[in-house]
Amino acid sequence: MATTIRDVARAASVSIGTVSRALKNQPGLSEATRVRVVEVAQQLGYDSGQLRTRIRRVTFLLHRQHNNFAVSPFFSHVLNGFEEACRERRLVPSVLTAGPTQDLAQQMRLHAPDAIAVAGFVEPELLAHLHSLARPTVLIDLRAPGFRSVNIDNVKGASLAMQHLFASGRRRVAFIGGSLAHHSIAQRALGYRKAYFDAGLLFDPTLEIMTQPGLPADLAAADAMERLIADARAQSSPLPDAVFAYNDAAALAAMRVCFAHGLRVPEDVAFVGFDDIPAAAQSTPPLSTVTVDKEALGRRGVELLLEDQAGQAGHAGTPAQADTLVAVNFIARASSGARSDTKLDEKREENQDIRTP
Repeated sequence: MATTIRDVARAASVSIGTVSRALKNQPGLSEATRVRVVEVAQQLGYDSGQLRTRIRRVTFLLHRQHNNFAVSPFFSHVLNGFEEACRERRLVPSVLTAGPTQDLAQQMRLHAPDAIAVAGFVEPELLAHLHSLARPTVLIDLRAPGFRSVNIDNVKGASLAMQHLFASGRRRVAFIGGSLAHHSIAQRALGYRKAYFDAGLLFDPTLEIMTQPGLPADLAAADAMERLIADARAQSSPLPDAVFAYNDAAALAAMRVCFAHGLRVPEDVAFVGFDDIPAAAQSTPPLSTVTVDKEALGRRGVELLLEDQAGQAGHAGTPAQADTLVAVNFIARASSGARSDTKLDEKREENQDIRTP
């Protein structure tokens, strides 16, 4: 006969309500009591999936490295979609930023979520802890075994960007990428390489450059562009005739470096970004980019949590589900040689900087 919650309560000498709160990681218990109950439940082989929790409180977990909305507002739009979907469904949202040095267990107990949406990159240790909480969990712009996820169609987006550049005659297209530990960046890098293969063109691996870890994102992208220029000049080889950057903020930082070196955009180097943040359309020249409905990512994350509540496929610890992919589109602007919606200054040589709001 399967172990029941009454068996756990009896063995731990606590009430059934205490067992329920402990296994749901809810507040109102001392840490010592919670740990003891969890240990007894594990020893008896109790299946905590039997505890059905109606989802009411949902925590949006964001890594601290994504929390600078001023530099890269991508996740602020995802959060807007998440909060909007919660309001429509009468859920109570909360936002928690965390990093590897924070006590996530303590913070989660304070938030007491019934379900969790994790946005962007987090360390494997944090994911392992979330797995142990046995809460319905969905990953947004991230993928890991045992979790449901919603992602951008990053490979398709990279393909669209590269097809556009190839169609305009560009052949030495550099890719500025960030850490490949980020699922979205790794997929965009894959799409970049695959585009060369699909087009039957030779791929020069020296044109794929990763940003230096430990630097702020905009400075890291600027450094990557400086290295591309320095390497080309040191080897007396041609400069890249185009740059596809892993996001818009990186593309804009790299464009500033080109202007500082007296290079013209797009005449000498064309640029394409990814995400379509507001600054992309408002830069000079306006930045070509891959656009995605960022709010839809947040909304879809909430929908996945509600589709399967505790004990169903949305629950962390069950077999991995296929990604839900959000479609992308390409917007051609003046940075890649396309006619822009914004009238350009005819005196391009006077553009020594990218003007963003």
